[in-house]
Amino acid sequence: MSGESIFNVEFRSDGVCVGKLRNEVTNEALIPFKVTRTLATDEGRFQGGEDTAPTPLDYFLTGLVGCVMTQIRVFAKKLAIDLSDLEVGCSAKWDAVADPVGPYQARPAGFEISIDLTSDAPADKVKDLIAASKRACFVEATLAQANDIKHSLRINDGEAVSV
Repeated sequence: MSGESIFNVEFRSDGVCVGKLRNEVTNEALIPFKVTRTLATDEGRFQGGEDTAPTPLDYFLTGLVGCVMTQIRVFAKKLAIDLSDLEVGCSAKWDAVADPVGPYQARPAGFEISIDLTSDAPADKVKDLIAASKRACFVEATLAQANDIKHSLRINDGEAVSV
């Protein structure tokens, strides 16, 4: 059964510039449910922004921590493991290193996720719950492997080209 598709997940996100460094990003969930939400991002004054909204990294880490927490809670219920408290923390680090063209390039330096929970379940059962939850978190699964990210560029309404 391993590797057999149970359901698919598909989202589309489109952003527009609306300020110095402020963006409004409309996220549309397409599969397995449909919903559209618009979120704003901005940068702090360090980057030249006005600090009017969370940064993209704020959302990224919120997505990671929120996804892990959600999977733990959903799987605990499915596995009949009672949890009375759950806290998840993440320490994330990046280095900005020299780039031959731009001012810098980002290099991830690591992620440490801490899970603190209260449960009467045996420790082995709780560890199995966490292992299953880690495998099911879409954000963590994305970080845990190399990804094929494609970019296309269209200049002045011309033809889109791969970059």
